Amino acid sequence: MDKVNSDKPRGRPRSFDRDKALERAMQVFWKQGYEATSIQDLTRAMGINPPSLYAAFGDKERLFMEAVGRYERECGPAVACILDEAPTARAAVERLLTESASQMARSGEPRGCMLINAATNCSAASVQDALAGRREDQKAALKARLDRGLREGELPRGTDTGALADFYTMVLQGMSIRARDGATRKSLAAAAETAMRAWPQSAPKRRRT
Repeated sequence: MDKVNSDKPRGRPRSFDRDKALERAMQVFWKQGYEATSIQDLTRAMGINPPSLYAAFGDKERLFMEAVGRYERECGPAVACILDEAPTARAAVERLLTESASQMARSGEPRGCMLINAATNCSAASVQDALAGRREDQKAALKARLDRGLREGELPRGTDTGALADFYTMVLQGMSIRARDGATRKSLAAAAETAMRAWPQSAPKRRRT
């Protein structure tokens, strides 16, 4: 009897495009959130059956985290570019808000931010923790840009950059929820403009008499 080669892959090869299937799964999670998305929703969108999903991605949670990774690879570099390349901290925050307003209400894609929408009504603690960690990373990147602005004299001395990063992170999260509820790009942009009026202003210098 011939010896079986244990190095050969077992079963039939995949008959679907894994990358395209992951993209479709990301869209479903983004639109519906983690908790409200069923395996049936996923397999229908991905064009595969449950055994193929489990074989390729493990389970729903691992598929979700892989979809989150894909979302971050698509959106993360743009955010990092804004924070790094804007000439001032204020310009960075303003551009981040205005471009987010356009992105969150863009036609042809789910509305809002996936990292916020997907966490709505989620009872899975591991998923909640993972998403919260990623949102904290985004806030930390924003705070780092504000800290730089403070060092370079763009912000008044004593500015609490942590509180400022918290504030603008909350604005972005609120914009995401409003976008999911149907807010227009114009109304989101108006909210962004209003939020920028809260930017710390340096006290006017006193004239010498």
